[in-house]
Amino acid sequence: MIPAMPASAAAAARPRQASRAVLRFGRVAAMGTVTALILIAGVWASWGTAQHVLLTKGREQGTVEVTRCGDGSCSGPYAPVSAGSQARERVVIEDSVAVAKGRTYSVVMKPGSDDVVRSGPAGVLYAWVPLGGALLLASVVVAGGLRRARAGWVMAGAGVALLTAAFVAV
Repeated sequence: MIPAMPASAAAAARPRQASRAVLRFGRVAAMGTVTALILIAGVWASWGTAQHVLLTKGREQGTVEVTRCGDGSCSGPYAPVSAGSQARERVVIEDSVAVAKGRTYSVVMKPGSDDVVRSGPAGVLYAWVPLGGALLLASVVVAGGLRRARAGWVMAGAGVALLTAAFVAV
């Protein structure tokens, strides 16, 4: 037979349970907010380039042969591929691991400028690299802060898959 708990001990346990529930809710709310902000920031950082690569209808498409690189950008002549696009002597593409001097890339023109971004599968994957990093970072918060290890592993796997695919495609 289990001895009964004194009334004063039971009354003292209720506030402790309530404070634990409030702390648990606060932790879940705070970590959920941090996770959401990380993922929103990843999408926001990716969308600046991804919008030009994904929404190509009505945009000028062509190729650029990179002839010169320096100060964080590369440039070269632009040869149009799409109807209505016109050739340009010099367009600018961001200098990154995805661009090398002497190579030719398929690109999409940013409206109202001489800037271009890579198109095709490599361009799409490269545009979403910031989201892959955000998924990796958010996975740590989900697994540790929200105590959802499986969800954290899924997010980390998605981030690693995206970054690996971008690395292989570029």
